[in-house]
Amino acid sequence: MPTENIDENCINPLAALEAILFAMGDPVETDRLADAIEKTPEETRQLLSELKERFNREESGIQLLCLDDAWQLSTKKEYYTQLIRIAKQPKKPNLTDVMMETLSIIAYKQPVTRSEIEKIRGVSCEHAVNRLMEYELICELGRLQVPGRPILLGTTDKFLRCFGLDSTEDLPVLSQVELEDFKAEAEAELQVRVDV
Repeated sequence: MPTENIDENCINPLAALEAILFAMGDPVETDRLADAIEKTPEETRQLLSELKERFNREESGIQLLCLDDAWQLSTKKEYYTQLIRIAKQPKKPNLTDVMMETLSIIAYKQPVTRSEIEKIRGVSCEHAVNRLMEYELICELGRLQVPGRPILLGTTDKFLRCFGLDSTEDLPVLSQVELEDFKAEAEAELQVRVDV
C-alpha cells in the first residue's frame, strides 16, 4: 500500500503500537516504539499501559507483557491448551523442486513405477518418492504383473485436496508446445549431468 496516501496525523497510535508488536513478535524496547510512532518514551509508555489495560479488560486471548522496558504481545496462559493443539498438528508439506517434479510425473502418468519415473527424470527418485509417501501425497496402488513385480505409484485424496482438485482429470492439460519445451529442458538438464 503506497505510504503517500496515508495521513500520518490520522494514525491511531494505540493501533499502530498493536500492529508493530503483532508484526514483530519479539520484545520491542520503548525507545524504538516511541521513534516508530513519533512520541516521547513517556507518552509511549502511557499508550502501552492503555493498550495493556485494553487487553486485560476485553475478552481477548492476547496480553501485553513488559520486561526490562521491552514490550511483547503474548498468548494468555489460559489458552495454552488450545494453542498446543494447533501447534502439534503437522505442517503442510514443503515440497522441493525435485519433489514437485517427481509428483508431477506420478500425477500425469499414474499408475507408474519408480523405474519409469527415474527414466523420465534421468536420476534416482528414491528420496523424493519416500518423502512424498511420508506426506501422504502418493501411495502404492499395487504391483505391475511383470518379473520383479515393481510397485505402482499414484496420487492420493490428500494430493487432490492440497492442490484443490476434484479428480486427476482436473489436472491442467499441457499443450504440445509446452510438452516440447519441457522435453527440451529435461534433455538439456540430462546432458549437463552427463557432461559433469
